[in-house]
Amino acid sequence: MLAEQRRRRILELIQEEGSASVKALSEIFGVSEPTIRQDLQKLEAESFVVKSHGGAVLKSIPQQVGSLSLQHTENLDKKAAIGRMAAEQIADGDAIILDSGSTVTAVAKNLVGKRGLRVITNALNIALTVGANPTFEVMVTGGEFKPPTLSLTGEKAAAFFLQIHVDKLFLATGGVSEEYELTYPGLSDIPVKKAMIRSAGEVYLVADSTKIGVHSFASLGSIEQVHYFITDSGLKPEHQERFERMGIKVLIAH
Repeated sequence: MLAEQRRRRILELIQEEGSASVKALSEIFGVSEPTIRQDLQKLEAESFVVKSHGGAVLKSIPQQVGSLSLQHTENLDKKAAIGRMAAEQIADGDAIILDSGSTVTAVAKNLVGKRGLRVITNALNIALTVGANPTFEVMVTGGEFKPPTLSLTGEKAAAFFLQIHVDKLFLATGGVSEEYELTYPGLSDIPVKKAMIRSAGEVYLVADSTKIGVHSFASLGSIEQVHYFITDSGLKPEHQERFERMGIKVLIAH
């Protein structure tokens, strides 16, 4: 892996996790700790991160957390349309899991008017959004706080889902690789998302079409784990045909 490519992957990981240690990055990318320190120094010079003792943190974290804003805010028009269509799949009285991230946040914003939902989420911003409805029962997982997605993650968050069964899960992804695997920039969410999938009767993947062909750092496995894929009209016909051959129903939001 070239140095520039490695630094890009390191930044993607820190943007997802909020921080990373030199030791962990050295093990992940298979290079020496001095090399990682040089990478972090370069990223700091470009104003992406702030070096800390033994690692680095995302520079924008204080502002993001203070304003309850998310790291990824691109393609908001597509995400809003996906959120509206996803909300249409939810009936009054459903028990649902809402994953973290900007696209699932768009789903949560479209639940106004629903009644009697039981909502389980690991995203603090989503809990605040849906918690305004007095007819909803809202549960939040435990776990480690991940500032870029305002979410809770790790093994404690995953364990929360062991004794839970819901009607529907609305799942986010960092990308869908050319091998049709669900991929993510960081490792900590993988156990959580696996536990969510096990707990749900139906799994709805919500992601805009720009995520197709994106291979992030960690893999959750085949997209065949989902039942529905809600995306936008930018989805290429050949990809839609492939998804449908895999038994996934594709819903196009406009």
